[in-house]
Amino acid sequence: MYTLFKFFHLVAAVVWLGGMSFMLLALRPSLPVLEAPPQRLKLLVTVLRRFFAAVWAAVGVLLLSGTYIYGHADAQAAPLGWHLMSGIGVLMFLVFGHLYFSPWRRLQQAVAASDWPAAAGCATLIARLVSVNFVLGWLAVAAIVFLV
Repeated sequence: MYTLFKFFHLVAAVVWLGGMSFMLLALRPSLPVLEAPPQRLKLLVTVLRRFFAAVWAAVGVLLLSGTYIYGHADAQAAPLGWHLMSGIGVLMFLVFGHLYFSPWRRLQQAVAASDWPAAAGCATLIARLVSVNFVLGWLAVAAIVFLV
């Protein structure tokens, strides 16, 4: 059972990091080919709606599987990498929660109201917060690889 939870933990992390990679390295740089900002921002909202649903699922799986894994290990004897990954993971959840409940909500409202300058500002803030989580995610991976 432990191995199954570890597998799901890894899958959820890959989904989240992979989605951030796609957004930052493929989607965002490709949006300028759409000439009109309304098209770009509508596409961004559509893509992020699907991605954020996947992130919420990943967060749930990460929390459940991480709790299970920790519950079956002696926390005192757990490697430093586990503790760092857990702390970084909680920070990532908090950053995502802020991103989702603040700039993401405002982006959707701005696009619905055709307020393109406000929507663009929200999109930029979302990209910055995703960049923060992207770096944090790779730091968590590094903690597991190098400190376990």
